[in-house]
Amino acid sequence: MSTRRAVVLGGTGGIGSAVARELLDVSGRGGDDWQVDVVARRGGPMADILTAAGATFVPGDRRDSTVLRDLLRPGADLLVDTVGLTRDDARQLAPFLDDVGSTVFVSSKAVYADEQGRHANSVDRPVFGGAVTELTPTVAAGDGDPTARDGYGAAKVAAEQVLLDHGAPVTVLRPSKVHGVGIGRPREWFVVRRALDGRERILLADHGRGVDHTTAASGIASLVRLVADAPDRRILNVADDTAPSVLEIVRTIAGHLDHAFDEVLLDEGAPAFVGTTPWSSPTPFVLDTTAARSLGWEPPAFATAVRPELDWLVETAHAVPADGDVPWAADPFWDRLFDYGPEDAALALLSLSHRG
Repeated sequence: MSTRRAVVLGGTGGIGSAVARELLDVSGRGGDDWQVDVVARRGGPMADILTAAGATFVPGDRRDSTVLRDLLRPGADLLVDTVGLTRDDARQLAPFLDDVGSTVFVSSKAVYADEQGRHANSVDRPVFGGAVTELTPTVAAGDGDPTARDGYGAAKVAAEQVLLDHGAPVTVLRPSKVHGVGIGRPREWFVVRRALDGRERILLADHGRGVDHTTAASGIASLVRLVADAPDRRILNVADDTAPSVLEIVRTIAGHLDHAFDEVLLDEGAPAFVGTTPWSSPTPFVLDTTAARSLGWEPPAFATAVRPELDWLVETAHAVPADGDVPWAADPFWDRLFDYGPEDAALALLSLSHRG
């Protein structure tokens, strides 16, 4: 049994920590021993958990070339970059790729574009003729603001191209709506908080039929472990076994929390300002994972993989002081998603219309 070394950039985040745990768990099950270095700008509870499990926490900025040189110049069997975003980020890694057995770059399904050039972050949602494969066209590579609607996917494409053009064995992973313990934007909080707040009803636009594929961080981690043993230059979609609808997601979460919602399934005549969820989509966005499955990867099911995150969300919420809030509350993403006033007003209007 040999000892192998992995470097995980962004190792305390939701994806990075899942990768670290997967490698450490493999070591504990009698496989190859992994020495796992997790890199993040600051420590915290997740860094403590991973260190207790056997990882080495390395404080540092992923965009600090000195940090990268110290970590990668000695060589590594596996490099996982969960936070790289731009062409310049990729160029920072390029000098060290030949010293790494297998490199994994976590990209995004936001790179894909339909025939009209629309992508996941467009104001108008893309329309695809079926499940999206790795051969689907992408947006053009770009160097604009990676935090802007049109800049994020373009920046990821530019980074992908730099790494794949290098010639070293780099696997690009393209996940969709990622869920898992420690995720910075836990979309499942949309349902969990409503349950904790004692909301009896939940309003869902389009009868809850919207589909936007989910991806478990644990599924990304198991695929990373697989490609560590089979290095190559390639692009792989990574997503859950099936793409659940909004209604299926809500019912799964509510069921795990033992909370019963009265589901108000809205049609096109309902007020436009209510019923939208983090997974709502007027057109389905489903990733084809045939290529990853052909390597022997088995994607997890959302209903099973999401459970640890739900428990983490509840535990985190219960640990918040009375005058505080959950760590992710400041994210503008959540603006108005918990403004229950419009929901109650819409319910009142719907009740009146039914009486009429």
